[in-house]
Amino acid sequence: MSDHDLEPSPPPGPAAPEPAEAAGGGGLGVFGRYLTLWVALAIVAGVALGQLVPAVPETLARYEYASVSLPVAVLIWAMIFPMMVQVDFGAVVGVRREPVGLVVTTGVNWLVKPFTMYAIAWVFLLVVFSPFIDEALAREYLAGAILLGAAPCTAMVFVWSYLTKGDPAYTLVQVAVNDLVMLVAFAPIVVFLLGISDITVPWDTVLLSVALYIVIPLAAGYATRVLLIQRRGQRWFDDVFLTRIAPVTPAGLIVTLVVLFAFQGDVILDQPFHIALIAVPLTIQTVVIFFLTYGVFFKLRTRHAVAAPGALIGASNFFELAVAAAIALFGLQSGAALATVVGVLVEVPVMLLLVRYANATRSAFPATRTS
Repeated sequence: MSDHDLEPSPPPGPAAPEPAEAAGGGGLGVFGRYLTLWVALAIVAGVALGQLVPAVPETLARYEYASVSLPVAVLIWAMIFPMMVQVDFGAVVGVRREPVGLVVTTGVNWLVKPFTMYAIAWVFLLVVFSPFIDEALAREYLAGAILLGAAPCTAMVFVWSYLTKGDPAYTLVQVAVNDLVMLVAFAPIVVFLLGISDITVPWDTVLLSVALYIVIPLAAGYATRVLLIQRRGQRWFDDVFLTRIAPVTPAGLIVTLVVLFAFQGDVILDQPFHIALIAVPLTIQTVVIFFLTYGVFFKLRTRHAVAAPGALIGASNFFELAVAAAIALFGLQSGAALATVVGVLVEVPVMLLLVRYANATRSAFPATRTS
């Protein structure tokens, strides 16, 4: 069964559009049609790799700085470079004429999302699931959920935007603003929600992640775009180059998942039941934030190329930062670290379902700016 067959029906209104293709017109081919299957296989392969060939994650783990895995950073570059190379800085200037996307995305990310995550996780982990989880451990899981909720997505949102045919320039600005807010809001929100006054936030991890996942690939993408258009022309760039690099994004995603789950395989295999329990509030939070944001964009008649990525930014998490922060603050074997790993496990399949929904409901949104 393909992603086509699983797409949900759109809300009442015009007929659903054709499924989204990768930017550049070439589509994602077999990767895009069966991406959910590849993700599941990547998770299994990653856990198996970590268990059967532990030397691989042990070797890769040596290459990190400020708790940021450099091999993972390279793979994330592969994921987001096809998005960055499409950014036309002339279009970025036009964002000021369409501020609603920035206002809604930023407002939901920082005034709503951290607090709904806390509330939903608290209800499930400390109340509903109290017969199954010791309270002290449940509070550790809650801490991990808080770290996820206080870190809206940065790097991975370029993948979701890519799959929904989002406006690359606008997505870039949304993410850039999100990163700037994160630099000043992450620590106070975490401190407040955890009720701790002496928590240490890994600022070097935040700053390095912004440089690795935004600045470097953006500079490389811009240089590549300018050079190729100058030498080969705009038509060749759009019709040939973008089509050829389209499979790089999903391939980078798959390999990233293999590596990530190779690192965390032991933790996942040790507590499978708790993983299922932690996954419940994280899944609910993801869906609630997506539909809340997407619904606001729908009411405001925001064009789909802004609305879809904007809703997906808040729904997904900056799991690289959340995992690093959990390890730095609570330890590698802590419940907080486990919860952030479960966030990764939950996020990809749930986000792929939300991407399908966004694609299926594209025609319910304006195709162009309405004001």
